[in-house]
Amino acid sequence: MSLKKRLLNNGIASVFQKSVRVLEQLILVPFFISAWGAAYYGEWITLTIIPTVIGFSDMGFGTAAANSFVLSYASDKKQEAANISKTGMYIITVMIGIAMLLSIVTIYFLNYFEVFEKSLIHKTDAIIAVSILILARLLNFYSQLFQAYYRSAQKAAMSMNLLSIYAALNLGAGLFVLLLGYGVVQFALSQLLVVLAFNFFYWIKGKQVLGLFKTHKGKRDRLIQKNITKKGLGYLMSPVWQAIYFQGTTFIVRIVLGPEAVAIFNTVRTLSRSLNQLFFMIKAAIFPELQFEIGKQNWLTAQKIYRVAMLSVFLMSSIGFILLSIFGLWFYRIWTNNELEVPKAVWYLFISGMLLNSLWWTTEMVFGAVNKPRKMAMYGIGASLFSVVLTYVFSKQYGLVGAAMGAVSLEIILVFLVIPAGSKLMGMSPKELLLNGYDDFRFLYKQLKNKLNSLKA
Repeated sequence: MSLKKRLLNNGIASVFQKSVRVLEQLILVPFFISAWGAAYYGEWITLTIIPTVIGFSDMGFGTAAANSFVLSYASDKKQEAANISKTGMYIITVMIGIAMLLSIVTIYFLNYFEVFEKSLIHKTDAIIAVSILILARLLNFYSQLFQAYYRSAQKAAMSMNLLSIYAALNLGAGLFVLLLGYGVVQFALSQLLVVLAFNFFYWIKGKQVLGLFKTHKGKRDRLIQKNITKKGLGYLMSPVWQAIYFQGTTFIVRIVLGPEAVAIFNTVRTLSRSLNQLFFMIKAAIFPELQFEIGKQNWLTAQKIYRVAMLSVFLMSSIGFILLSIFGLWFYRIWTNNELEVPKAVWYLFISGMLLNSLWWTTEMVFGAVNKPRKMAMYGIGASLFSVVLTYVFSKQYGLVGAAMGAVSLEIILVFLVIPAGSKLMGMSPKELLLNGYDDFRFLYKQLKNKLNSLKA
């Protein structure tokens, strides 16, 4: 299958995957409220904070193992790839054990201080349900490594489609439990059963698609173990610096400007970043092919994939910027029922930030593709801390406009740090990225024009 066709298939699968995820988030809510009541459902959301946070990250070690596996396999180091798989499975299993132990200790202390006593959900049900959900989220840590089998076999679209089916199964199991009138324990158990069944199938299917393990038996390697652990800590920093940025700036706005300013600040930031989901889909479609070409040392092809990704995202974000400039505030007023008044300067600052975010966020995938997360982690932590400080200083001086300036400062800093560093990893300078990107644009434009002319003829 050609590279163009794989990219197209990945893009379609990414759109489908994102659509199912959105449906999963939207459809269950009314059924929760109908089956359990709003207050009971609110308590359930509060209780699931721990498993939800765990679900956002595989602690970095699954990602590190997966990226190491793909790069070794693509460079034809088959035995090394098999060893990485074996070692990665061991590390993930150990981390799941440690995380489960810490979760049990946390639940014990919450129970000791009678936190569960204050809930509308019966204490025993709450403890059992949360424990089951934590285990379900932890078992998903394996999926990152399993995804690497599909990426290495150049079947990324199949992987995304299977993960979409998994999300649909989760949705179906949840709806089934709620419609039958069961409670939190049964709901959590349904999610765990889906995780167990799907991950086993996903693992076996991935091994069959790849075929590596028919000829190579992996061994645990201490050097590989050390390398994955080191890189895993780098990937772990990504959710950390994002938490510093998002929660830190929100906290600063609250203490300096008050609760209403927080509502305006967060709703504007949320709406202005709504198009980021489109950028995510482009990254999801391009990343597997980019990483595989890098692993094969096909740098010219990899560079072109990266430039096309940057070009696509920039064009989409530019169109998004224009649309949000014209219609954004009108939609915001409808969305918030005219309850919140946004200064125009705040709105334009945030949508400008979206434009900058699209560039560095697309480049960010390069650090994962070459499996060198440490530098990106350092950039993120430094920029997030600096942005929080600026948000405080500017909020004091210029109010909500100053808060927006402080928040957008992160995007400016990361554009100037991440794009040159990412381009260097790809063997290009920012100037070459710009000039060659322009040539790619002209080439794509000519191809599109010729295609339209042939259709007219």
